[in-house]
Amino acid sequence: MIPEDLIKRIRQIQIYTSRAVNASFAGQYESVFKGRGMQFDEVREYTPGDDIRAIDWNVTARTGKPFIKRFVEEREMTVLFAVDLSASGEFGTISKMKNELAAEFCAVLAFAAARNNDKVGLLIFTDRVELFIPPKKGSRHILRLIRELLAFEMPKRRTNIPLALDYLAKVVRKRATLFLVSDFIEADVKKPLSLLNKRHDVICVPVRDRVEVAMPSMGLIEIEDAETGEIMLVDTSSKRFRDQYGGHSSRRFNELKSMFRSGNVDFIPISTDKAYINDLIQFFHMRHRRR
Repeated sequence: MIPEDLIKRIRQIQIYTSRAVNASFAGQYESVFKGRGMQFDEVREYTPGDDIRAIDWNVTARTGKPFIKRFVEEREMTVLFAVDLSASGEFGTISKMKNELAAEFCAVLAFAAARNNDKVGLLIFTDRVELFIPPKKGSRHILRLIRELLAFEMPKRRTNIPLALDYLAKVVRKRATLFLVSDFIEADVKKPLSLLNKRHDVICVPVRDRVEVAMPSMGLIEIEDAETGEIMLVDTSSKRFRDQYGGHSSRRFNELKSMFRSGNVDFIPISTDKAYINDLIQFFHMRHRRR
Protein backbone atom coordinates (compact mmCIF):
# COMPACT_ATOMS: atom_id res chain seq x y z
CA MET A 1 0.00 0.00 0.00
CA ILE A 2 1.41 3.38 -1.05
CA PRO A 3 1.06 6.06 1.67
CA GLU A 4 -1.42 8.85 0.87
CA ASP A 5 1.16 11.61 1.27
CA LEU A 6 3.39 9.87 -1.28
CA ILE A 7 0.49 9.51 -3.71
CA LYS A 8 -0.19 13.23 -3.31
CA ARG A 9 3.44 14.17 -4.02
CA ILE A 10 3.52 11.91 -7.09
CA ARG A 11 0.29 13.47 -8.35
CA GLN A 12 1.66 16.99 -7.84
CA ILE A 13 4.78 16.16 -9.85
CA GLN A 14 2.68 14.49 -12.54
CA ILE A 15 0.50 17.60 -12.89
CA TYR A 16 3.53 19.90 -12.98
CA THR A 17 5.40 17.82 -15.52
CA SER A 18 2.36 17.41 -17.77
CA ARG A 19 2.23 21.21 -18.03
CA ALA A 20 5.97 21.53 -18.54
CA VAL A 21 6.19 18.80 -21.16
CA ASN A 22 4.00 20.49 -23.72
CA ALA A 23 4.24 19.98 -27.47
CA SER A 24 6.96 22.62 -27.85
CA PHE A 25 9.11 21.19 -25.07
CA ALA A 26 8.73 17.63 -26.34
CA GLY A 27 9.64 18.75 -29.86
CA GLN A 28 12.82 20.37 -28.60
CA TYR A 29 13.68 17.21 -26.70
CA GLU A 30 13.25 15.16 -29.86
CA SER A 31 15.28 17.53 -32.05
CA VAL A 32 18.21 17.34 -29.64
CA PHE A 33 18.27 13.67 -28.72
CA LYS A 34 16.67 11.81 -31.61
CA GLY A 35 18.69 10.26 -34.39
CA ARG A 36 21.99 10.52 -32.56
CA GLY A 37 23.42 7.37 -34.08
CA MET A 38 23.19 4.76 -36.81
CA GLN A 39 22.44 1.11 -36.28
CA PHE A 40 23.15 -1.85 -38.54
CA ASP A 41 20.14 -3.03 -40.56
CA GLU A 42 21.26 -5.56 -43.18
CA VAL A 43 23.75 -6.40 -45.92
CA ARG A 44 22.87 -6.27 -49.60
CA GLU A 45 24.67 -6.68 -52.87
CA TYR A 46 26.79 -3.80 -54.04
CA THR A 47 25.38 -1.71 -56.88
CA PRO A 48 27.27 0.91 -58.90
CA GLY A 49 27.24 4.23 -57.08
CA ASP A 50 27.28 2.74 -53.56
CA ASP A 51 29.91 4.02 -51.15
CA ILE A 52 32.80 1.55 -51.28
CA ARG A 53 33.57 2.37 -47.64
CA ALA A 54 30.38 0.49 -46.71
CA ILE A 55 31.57 -2.81 -48.24
CA ASP A 56 31.35 -5.74 -45.85
CA TRP A 57 34.59 -7.52 -46.68
CA ASN A 58 33.77 -10.63 -44.64
CA VAL A 59 30.54 -11.32 -46.52
CA THR A 60 32.17 -10.37 -49.80
CA ALA A 61 34.97 -12.89 -49.20
CA ARG A 62 32.51 -15.67 -48.34
CA THR A 63 30.19 -15.13 -51.31
CA GLY A 64 32.63 -13.98 -53.96
CA LYS A 65 30.37 -11.00 -54.66
CA PRO A 66 30.62 -7.48 -53.22
CA PHE A 67 28.13 -6.74 -50.43
CA ILE A 68 27.67 -3.53 -48.45
CA LYS A 69 26.41 -2.86 -44.94
CA ARG A 70 23.19 -0.89 -44.69
CA PHE A 71 22.57 1.33 -41.68
CA VAL A 72 19.45 3.14 -40.56
CA GLU A 73 19.09 6.05 -38.17
CA GLU A 74 18.22 5.04 -34.63
CA ARG A 75 14.71 6.20 -33.81
CA GLU A 76 14.52 4.99 -30.25
CA MET A 77 16.75 6.14 -27.46
CA THR A 78 17.60 4.87 -24.02
CA VAL A 79 17.56 7.48 -21.25
CA LEU A 80 18.92 6.67 -17.83
CA PHE A 81 18.89 8.80 -14.69
CA ALA A 82 21.67 8.21 -12.16
CA VAL A 83 20.49 10.07 -9.06
CA ASP A 84 22.57 10.71 -5.95
CA LEU A 85 20.25 10.47 -2.93
CA SER A 86 22.92 10.62 -0.23
CA ALA A 87 22.34 12.50 3.03
CA SER A 88 23.53 15.86 1.70
CA GLY A 89 20.48 15.95 -0.59
CA GLU A 90 18.16 16.19 2.40
CA PHE A 91 18.67 19.93 2.55
CA GLY A 92 16.69 22.88 1.26
CA THR A 93 15.87 26.37 2.47
CA ILE A 94 13.12 27.27 0.00
CA SER A 95 10.10 25.14 -0.90
CA LYS A 96 11.77 21.78 -1.51
CA MET A 97 14.77 19.66 -0.65
CA LYS A 98 17.56 19.08 -3.17
CA ASN A 99 16.49 15.43 -3.45
CA GLU A 100 12.91 16.50 -4.22
CA LEU A 101 14.14 18.89 -6.89
CA ALA A 102 16.22 16.08 -8.39
CA ALA A 103 13.15 13.83 -8.55
CA GLU A 104 11.05 16.56 -10.18
CA PHE A 105 13.74 17.34 -12.76
CA CYS A 106 14.03 13.66 -13.68
CA ALA A 107 10.24 13.40 -13.95
CA VAL A 108 10.05 16.22 -16.50
CA LEU A 109 12.62 14.61 -18.77
CA ALA A 110 11.24 11.11 -18.19
CA PHE A 111 7.77 12.13 -19.37
CA ALA A 112 9.32 13.88 -22.40
CA ALA A 113 11.14 10.63 -23.18
CA ALA A 114 7.92 8.63 -22.77
CA ARG A 115 6.14 10.89 -25.27
CA ASN A 116 8.86 10.03 -27.76
CA ASN A 117 8.58 6.30 -27.08
CA ASP A 118 12.05 6.11 -25.53
CA LYS A 119 13.12 3.66 -22.87
CA VAL A 120 13.82 5.13 -19.44
CA GLY A 121 15.79 3.60 -16.56
CA LEU A 122 16.88 4.66 -13.08
CA LEU A 123 19.89 4.21 -10.83
CA ILE A 124 19.68 5.43 -7.24
CA PHE A 125 23.00 5.57 -5.43
CA THR A 126 24.69 6.87 -2.29
CA ASP A 127 28.05 5.40 -1.33
CA ARG A 128 26.66 2.19 -2.82
CA VAL A 129 24.20 1.21 -5.52
CA GLU A 130 20.81 1.32 -3.82
CA LEU A 131 18.47 0.51 -6.70
CA PHE A 132 18.70 -0.13 -10.44
CA ILE A 133 15.60 -0.29 -12.64
CA PRO A 134 16.40 -1.33 -16.22
CA PRO A 135 15.12 0.92 -19.03
CA LYS A 136 11.56 0.29 -20.20
CA LYS A 137 8.80 2.18 -21.97
CA GLY A 138 5.41 3.43 -20.81
CA SER A 139 3.80 5.92 -18.46
CA ARG A 140 3.23 3.32 -15.72
CA HIS A 141 6.93 2.59 -15.74
CA ILE A 142 7.70 6.33 -15.48
CA LEU A 143 5.37 6.65 -12.47
CA ARG A 144 7.19 3.77 -10.81
CA LEU A 145 10.53 5.56 -11.26
CA ILE A 146 9.13 8.74 -9.72
CA ARG A 147 7.66 6.77 -6.81
CA GLU A 148 11.02 5.14 -6.12
CA LEU A 149 12.78 8.52 -6.16
CA LEU A 150 10.30 10.13 -3.78
CA ALA A 151 9.91 7.15 -1.44
CA PHE A 152 13.62 6.44 -1.06
CA GLU A 153 14.59 6.36 2.61
CA MET A 154 17.94 5.21 3.93
CA PRO A 155 20.18 5.88 6.92
CA LYS A 156 22.48 8.84 6.38
CA ARG A 157 25.08 7.86 3.83
CA ARG A 158 27.88 9.51 1.95
CA THR A 159 28.41 9.79 -1.80
CA ASN A 160 30.47 7.59 -4.12
CA ILE A 161 30.00 8.83 -7.68
CA PRO A 162 32.87 6.77 -9.22
CA LEU A 163 31.23 3.60 -7.92
CA ALA A 164 27.94 4.55 -9.60
CA LEU A 165 29.69 5.41 -12.88
CA ASP A 166 31.58 2.12 -12.85
CA TYR A 167 28.31 0.24 -12.28
CA LEU A 168 26.67 2.04 -15.22
CA ALA A 169 29.62 1.21 -17.46
CA LYS A 170 29.06 -2.48 -16.69
CA VAL A 171 25.27 -2.73 -16.98
CA VAL A 172 24.45 -0.24 -19.77
CA ARG A 173 25.75 -1.86 -22.94
CA LYS A 174 23.87 0.00 -25.65
CA ARG A 175 24.71 3.68 -26.12
CA ALA A 176 22.42 5.78 -23.95
CA THR A 177 21.86 9.31 -22.74
CA LEU A 178 22.79 9.37 -19.04
CA PHE A 179 21.75 12.17 -16.70
CA LEU A 180 23.97 12.23 -13.61
CA VAL A 181 22.04 14.19 -10.96
CA SER A 182 23.99 15.06 -7.80
CA ASP A 183 25.14 17.93 -5.60
CA PHE A 184 28.68 16.75 -6.41
CA ILE A 185 29.92 16.98 -2.84
CA GLU A 186 32.49 14.51 -4.12
CA ALA A 187 33.91 16.48 -7.02
CA ASP A 188 36.95 14.38 -8.02
CA VAL A 189 35.22 12.28 -10.68
CA LYS A 190 36.99 13.47 -13.84
CA LYS A 191 38.52 10.15 -14.92
CA PRO A 192 35.47 7.84 -14.55
CA LEU A 193 33.20 10.55 -15.96
CA SER A 194 35.38 11.05 -19.05
CA LEU A 195 35.60 7.29 -19.64
CA LEU A 196 31.83 6.83 -19.43
CA ASN A 197 31.23 9.84 -21.69
CA LYS A 198 33.23 8.17 -24.46
CA ARG A 199 30.69 5.35 -24.63
CA HIS A 200 27.54 7.27 -23.73
CA ASP A 201 26.12 10.79 -23.89
CA VAL A 202 26.61 11.92 -20.29
CA ILE A 203 24.93 15.09 -19.01
CA CYS A 204 25.65 16.24 -15.45
CA VAL A 205 23.03 18.04 -13.37
CA PRO A 206 24.55 19.80 -10.32
CA VAL A 207 21.84 20.44 -7.70
CA ARG A 208 22.35 23.31 -5.26
CA ASP A 209 20.52 25.37 -2.65
CA ARG A 210 20.99 29.15 -2.39
CA VAL A 211 22.48 28.87 1.11
CA GLU A 212 25.22 26.70 -0.39
CA VAL A 213 26.03 29.57 -2.74
CA ALA A 214 25.84 32.52 -0.32
CA MET A 215 25.34 32.41 3.44
CA PRO A 216 22.80 34.94 4.76
CA SER A 217 23.39 36.85 7.99
CA MET A 218 21.61 34.89 10.75
CA GLY A 219 23.93 35.39 13.74
CA LEU A 220 25.48 32.42 15.54
CA ILE A 221 24.26 29.12 14.11
CA GLU A 222 25.27 25.48 14.18
CA ILE A 223 26.04 23.87 10.84
CA GLU A 224 25.96 20.08 10.53
CA ASP A 225 27.59 18.13 7.72
CA ALA A 226 24.78 15.80 6.67
CA GLU A 227 27.13 13.06 5.50
CA THR A 228 29.69 13.07 8.33
CA GLY A 229 27.63 14.41 11.23
CA GLU A 230 30.32 17.00 12.05
CA ILE A 231 28.89 20.11 13.71
CA MET A 232 30.43 23.58 13.56
CA LEU A 233 29.43 26.82 15.30
CA VAL A 234 29.76 29.79 12.93
CA ASP A 235 29.03 33.51 13.17
CA THR A 236 27.09 34.33 10.02
CA SER A 237 26.81 38.00 11.04
CA SER A 238 30.54 38.32 10.20
CA LYS A 239 30.96 39.81 6.72
CA ARG A 240 34.43 38.30 6.55
CA PHE A 241 33.03 34.83 7.16
CA ARG A 242 30.26 35.31 4.57
CA ASP A 243 32.77 36.58 1.98
CA GLN A 244 35.08 33.63 2.61
CA TYR A 245 32.16 31.22 2.46
CA GLY A 246 30.86 32.70 -0.80
CA GLY A 247 34.34 32.79 -2.33
CA HIS A 248 34.97 29.14 -1.47
CA SER A 249 31.59 28.14 -2.90
CA SER A 250 32.24 30.08 -6.12
CA ARG A 251 35.72 28.59 -6.60
CA ARG A 252 34.46 25.08 -5.98
CA PHE A 253 31.63 25.46 -8.49
CA ASN A 254 33.97 26.95 -11.10
CA GLU A 255 36.34 24.01 -10.61
CA LEU A 256 33.41 21.63 -11.08
CA LYS A 257 32.41 23.35 -14.35
CA SER A 258 36.02 23.29 -15.56
CA MET A 259 36.15 19.56 -14.88
CA PHE A 260 33.00 19.01 -16.94
CA ARG A 261 34.34 21.08 -19.83
CA SER A 262 37.73 19.38 -19.84
CA GLY A 263 35.96 16.03 -20.18
CA ASN A 264 33.58 17.35 -22.90
CA VAL A 265 30.64 16.68 -20.58
CA ASP A 266 27.56 18.89 -20.86
CA PHE A 267 25.91 20.13 -17.67
CA ILE A 268 22.70 21.81 -16.50
CA PRO A 269 22.95 23.44 -13.04
CA ILE A 270 19.66 23.60 -11.12
CA SER A 271 18.83 25.22 -7.78
CA THR A 272 16.01 24.90 -5.25
CA ASP A 273 15.25 28.63 -5.48
CA LYS A 274 14.96 28.92 -9.27
CA ALA A 275 12.74 27.53 -12.02
CA TYR A 276 14.76 25.27 -14.28
CA ILE A 277 12.48 24.82 -17.31
CA ASN A 278 13.91 27.84 -19.17
CA ASP A 279 17.46 26.66 -18.44
CA LEU A 280 16.55 23.25 -19.78
CA ILE A 281 15.08 24.74 -22.97
CA GLN A 282 18.21 26.90 -23.43
CA PHE A 283 20.27 23.74 -23.04
CA PHE A 284 18.21 22.11 -25.80
CA HIS A 285 18.80 25.12 -28.05
CA MET A 286 22.54 25.02 -27.37
CA ARG A 287 22.81 21.34 -28.27
CA HIS A 288 20.62 21.79 -31.33
CA ARG A 289 22.87 24.59 -32.63
CA ARG A 290 25.98 22.54 -31.93
CA ARG A 291 24.63 19.59 -33.89
